[in-house]
Amino acid sequence: MARFDRWLELLETSFLAAPAIARISLFFAAWVALWLPIAFPLAARLQWQWGTPLAPHQKLSLVASLYLLAPLVLYGAQQVEGSTWADLGLLWNYQTLGSAGLGLGLGALGIGVLFGVQRSLGWIGWQWQPDGPSLGRALASVVLPTLVLGSWVSLTEEAIFRGFLLNQLQTDYGFWLSAAIASLIFAVLHLVWDPWRETGPQVPGLWLMGMILVVARWANGGNLGLAIGLHAGWIWAMATLDTLQCIHYTDRVSPWLTGLGNKPLAGATGLLFLAGTGAVIWRLGLSDFLF
Repeated sequence: MARFDRWLELLETSFLAAPAIARISLFFAAWVALWLPIAFPLAARLQWQWGTPLAPHQKLSLVASLYLLAPLVLYGAQQVEGSTWADLGLLWNYQTLGSAGLGLGLGALGIGVLFGVQRSLGWIGWQWQPDGPSLGRALASVVLPTLVLGSWVSLTEEAIFRGFLLNQLQTDYGFWLSAAIASLIFAVLHLVWDPWRETGPQVPGLWLMGMILVVARWANGGNLGLAIGLHAGWIWAMATLDTLQCIHYTDRVSPWLTGLGNKPLAGATGLLFLAGTGAVIWRLGLSDFLF
């Protein structure tokens, strides 16, 4: 037992003395190592073959199994470092809830403005199948599940990328360089789940999205509430629209404007939307309005 304690102490000392990139690599390695015994049988049950694109239900199941382990890995890292959830920006209080609610509203409203402007310009159109359920009934059946999904994904990813990763990087680098590196890791890791031809064009947009979420944490005084809400609002709105399939592109303009592959983050208007959101968040950080 004493030998194990000495080995554990040596491991903790080595972890704390290692460069930030090494600590981050070890974090992800531990996360994947815990996940693989679950992932392999789950992939077999889902009948997914290595090297083939993931179907939506396969991707959702695998991502869910991975994200369920995230709190455990984060807790383990905290035990090694002697840190807390509050150090990650997760403060469980009414201020966090208020900031998250504000971010949720801003995120969902922003998506509405983005598509509303494109609709007014004739770049997209609204469509609905008249032989299916009414739009109201369909919307009611989709809104709550996508909200729950968006909230869970955003909470997990913000705790990891704008919480743990950003904190680790700032021990070796300045704030903005740390933000840029954390956002790059966030963007590139999206390539794990989707083919390059689908996600590759979105990498610049995903990087900018990560930077905006870093600004959201800064604007919220280090609290992740605003970033979580903003991220959740984007996922909620986009997942709802994707599920309802009520948007069609008119092809009146180049996909470089609306988004390659109908992905807003892969187009100029999506990047402009993110930049505008960042300006609003920056302004909130300079005001006394934020919770």
